[in-house]
Amino acid sequence: LEHRTAPARYRTVTPMWADNRFRDMAPLLRSQAVVAAIRNASPGAPVEETGNAPFRSGPWLFAHNGYVSGFRDGLGTELRRSLSPARERDILGAADSEVAFAMVLDRLDAGATAEEAMAAVVHTLAGRTDGRFNFLLGDGTRLVATRWGNSLFTHTELIDGRHARFVASEPLSDEPPWTEVPDHSLVVIDADRTDVRPL
Repeated sequence: LEHRTAPARYRTVTPMWADNRFRDMAPLLRSQAVVAAIRNASPGAPVEETGNAPFRSGPWLFAHNGYVSGFRDGLGTELRRSLSPARERDILGAADSEVAFAMVLDRLDAGATAEEAMAAVVHTLAGRTDGRFNFLLGDGTRLVATRWGNSLFTHTELIDGRHARFVASEPLSDEPPWTEVPDHSLVVIDADRTDVRPL
């Protein structure tokens, strides 16, 4: 199989338990860092592929577990107007998550680190509205996540002689130890560490 550096993305509105295409494809995939999401659409949001994470741009994949309160009542329009023209043009769907990703990308474009960009967007949104801003950003080697309002857990497990590091909204198994991340935190994961710090 050919190795590629750009992130691959697979999205569908089919429930994962009924998705035979993914079942056939999954064993063939290899990556240092994977972003996976199951969508429960925000109230009023259409159920369409463009609204499903992961969202992709360049090396970045992004997912959001939560919602931005007031997004369909005018805040979404205001947030879109705050974006650079290029990032606003790239938005394909109607999801609050895609706008949040564009906000992160604008900050990355301006030279912020992934950690700085994620923290800035969470604080911008928290200063304008309430909601749940659990974001996940990956570039194929590192993951940066935020916990703001929803639960978030980390876990390290030895698999085939290597440490596999996880961040998830809920523990994926009953195997301990899954560690709950404190609310209002930033998580950075790479091959060597899992770092949790206050937002």
